[in-house]
Amino acid sequence: MILRFVRSVVFKLWATIIGLVAVVLVILGMFLLQYIDLAFSNNAYNIKLLFVITGVIGFLLTTFFAFFLSFKITQPLLEMKRAADLIAQGDYRMRLPIRSTDEIGELAGTFNHMAAEVDKLIRDLQHEKDHLAGILRSMTDAVITFDARGQTIQSNPQGEDLLKQWAGIVWEGEPDADERHGGVPGPLRELYDAVLREGRDLSGKVHVHNEVWSVVMAPLKSEQGVRGAVAVLRDVTEEYRLEKLRADFIANVSHEIRTPLSMLQGYSEALLDDIAASPEERRDIARIIHDESVRMGRLVNDLLDLARMENGHFEIKQQVVNISDLIQRVHRKFLVYAKERDIRLSSALPDHPLILKAADEDRLEQVLTNLLDNAMRHTPAGAAIELKADPAAIDGRRHIRVVVRDEGQGIPAEDLPYIFERFYKADKARKRGASSGTGLGLAIVKNIVEAHRGRISVESEVGRGTAFTLLLPVEPAQP
Repeated sequence: MILRFVRSVVFKLWATIIGLVAVVLVILGMFLLQYIDLAFSNNAYNIKLLFVITGVIGFLLTTFFAFFLSFKITQPLLEMKRAADLIAQGDYRMRLPIRSTDEIGELAGTFNHMAAEVDKLIRDLQHEKDHLAGILRSMTDAVITFDARGQTIQSNPQGEDLLKQWAGIVWEGEPDADERHGGVPGPLRELYDAVLREGRDLSGKVHVHNEVWSVVMAPLKSEQGVRGAVAVLRDVTEEYRLEKLRADFIANVSHEIRTPLSMLQGYSEALLDDIAASPEERRDIARIIHDESVRMGRLVNDLLDLARMENGHFEIKQQVVNISDLIQRVHRKFLVYAKERDIRLSSALPDHPLILKAADEDRLEQVLTNLLDNAMRHTPAGAAIELKADPAAIDGRRHIRVVVRDEGQGIPAEDLPYIFERFYKADKARKRGASSGTGLGLAIVKNIVEAHRGRISVESEVGRGTAFTLLLPVEPAQP
């Protein structure tokens, strides 16, 4: 307390006044004391005593004036200091009481006005921050902000989830990549470096496992230069897949239709030019023309059926179907074909019959026929194919599970998401003439199963075989 008073302005003012009074008294004493001794020899003592009392009263009045100044000046200044400290700590509602209309009162009013403006500014900034945070949270795209050292500054929930997913992936790159890029994930490092180097917006696509991400990255600029970058990532896997399927569909349809058309044109020209010399040759040419026209007709019919299924113009005959009898019938149908190719075809069924209360038997037979036909064409001699069915409970509902498992060449993992698409061929080397299929079988299978409110899935390992699993609800499908 004493140290604070000594360091205060009032103490300095009081010390200055005391010093001035002391100087005045000393100077007066030097001249007056001798005069008093000469002029007032009889009352010199009383006069000197009065002089001392007057000096003491002056010192007391000066001290009282100092304390008065302390109350009128120092206390308001200390209150302003405490208020400024509270505002610095975040209490922007702090206000000072105005006790006078002098300069101190005006200073307090100005301080209150400043605090009100700071409070309003902070509220506006907080509102803008909350607004921006709400926009980021509501975005379906992932937004991630990096500083110049590659550390993550801010991200929305989608960005945080993406960083967590990518955190466990080991990225290939330079040995010092982590030191130079900090927390920037591997797929974004090249684009991040380019943005910091060029200082402009850049975009691109990155592939992470089976996902495709569209990335737009913009620099964060300041007076000192580029201080970081903000990246907006959108999962375009589905769009990329659909674009790829569209291109493949156009190419495959063109290929599938062009080949029989070319053969029809060529052999019909041979007939017109009378190249066939014998009736046998003409019959062979006519048979080829007939086979290719049948093939093209089957292709067109499959395309029309698939289009009707995907557009919802597909009716399921609601009837009771014995899946056990259906599987046995399909098994017998393929048994001779399997023996000719030296393939072991077996079926496994429970002792009790498996009944679907509302299904289309013809369509389900088409499903099993397509799956077994695919298995036969991709299973080598000496291997086995198993057709199995059993009851299952899925999500509290009764289902029948049908599995078609082969020991064929298998399907690569990168092709599994696309095998139910039209004309998609996992075996890129397979020629059109290797089978009589149209490339639409699995797409039709998927649509028929989904029309029964069922599900189809596939598991495969290259060189080990493939297993297709159907889950068909026992109860009638609800619209």
